[in-house]
Amino acid sequence: MMERTLLVIKPDAVKRGIVGEILQRVENMGFVIKAAKLVQVDEKLGEAHYPNSEEWKRNVGVRTIEDCEKYGMDLMENMGTTDPIEIGNLVKKWNVDYLCSGPVFAFVLEGLNAVERLRSLVGHTVPTKAAPGTIRGDYSLDSAILANMNKRCILNLVHASGTVEEAKDEINLWFKKEEILN
Repeated sequence: MMERTLLVIKPDAVKRGIVGEILQRVENMGFVIKAAKLVQVDEKLGEAHYPNSEEWKRNVGVRTIEDCEKYGMDLMENMGTTDPIEIGNLVKKWNVDYLCSGPVFAFVLEGLNAVERLRSLVGHTVPTKAAPGTIRGDYSLDSAILANMNKRCILNLVHASGTVEEAKDEINLWFKKEEILN
């Protein structure tokens, strides 16, 4: 089942100079690059990239609350609220700000079961939960608690589409049809 998916190598990976290592691992898994570009993300693209649904915000907020509780952080002191949706809004802002903070490399990749296989290669979105052998497990230096303490998003190196439908939407967001090779 040939699929296409989106890979975005985020500013932390670009700044560290590990784009080539990440791409080598992607190509070693048999993915074919169908489009690629270096992008300085503006706020409009950053906002559009991250979901704006109440469900997404609530889920992000609940996970952030759980992390704060796990590590004994005072939620009100650190986040200024205990409302999961408000926390989700805050985390979205941090994500957008970071995505816009420096250049990123965006790729359309094609391969068999591309979405699932790329997600497996990049590892869990929280680096401390990412298995060794994954991109985040091997290269990421960050954690959720450190990010929360510093009031910023988790620096997790890459974005990979989560579902086939999400991949289609994200590819259309990041690339014009004529930029993608057949």
